[in-house]
Amino acid sequence: MANLKEVKNRISSVTSTQQITSAMKMVAAAKLKRAQDKITQMRPYSQKLTGLLQNVSAGMDDNAENIYGQEREVNNVLLVVISSDRGLCGAFNNNVFKATVALIKEKYADVEQDGGLHILPLGKKSFEYFSKRDYQVIDKYYGLFSNLSFEEAKGTAEEVMKSFVDGKYDRVELVYNEFKNVATQVLQVEQFLPVATLEQPEEETTTFSFTTQEYIYQPSKEFMLEELVPKSLKVQFYKAALESNASEHGARMTAMDQATDNAGEMLKALKLAYNRTRQAAITKEILEIVGGAEALASDG
Repeated sequence: MANLKEVKNRISSVTSTQQITSAMKMVAAAKLKRAQDKITQMRPYSQKLTGLLQNVSAGMDDNAENIYGQEREVNNVLLVVISSDRGLCGAFNNNVFKATVALIKEKYADVEQDGGLHILPLGKKSFEYFSKRDYQVIDKYYGLFSNLSFEEAKGTAEEVMKSFVDGKYDRVELVYNEFKNVATQVLQVEQFLPVATLEQPEEETTTFSFTTQEYIYQPSKEFMLEELVPKSLKVQFYKAALESNASEHGARMTAMDQATDNAGEMLKALKLAYNRTRQAAITKEILEIVGGAEALASDG
């Protein structure tokens, strides 16, 4: 059994840890509120813009060229892996890494073997993870979350889009956590480029979401695509970063809440052990005193 000093030191250490995790939980909760407000405001705009883009793309003439929708033989792939800059957020980052590795094995094993697979890590943790495992990592933008804003995300998105247009990559996919609620994050793997078009169903349907809508364009469909597609892609990229950011704070808040509860349970066990050890020490001292008194009495 540990002595009183060791148990007391452990109680002090766990108490300090509990105070830290509790403070981190409150900080994460405050950041989560701001991040949640941003993504809640962004979602309707992003969804409507993406839906409009798909409808316009599906209704384009065959001779109309959409440089961001060119389907090519997939020889070079860029995976944009969005993680966090810091840890202490449970399985948030590991889930993204596992999903990315599974995607590579299932879909792009041949591309990786031929040296055509590249990873753009958004977040320090993803940069560290894939760099240590000898993947071809682009380290130019991994610090995006130090100052997350549309301007920062737009610059990264423009570089990715330019690489696709120049033929450096034939496909670009995003891997990130989508925010559902504080305790739930859903992994998403989205094709960023080439732009997916809305497919027409074979049979007639009255469902709005699957029917290509007819629009009147001014000045033209081509001009709309030139303006709409880049903007939609930048918004989609920024939305993915916001989703991941909100998910990170939610995961960290949950992890710190559980750590605080675990510290409380550990304190209960330590205090019980401390009291038992103290009681045993007191009992031992009493027995020694009684034994000494009896010895003196017998001598007298």
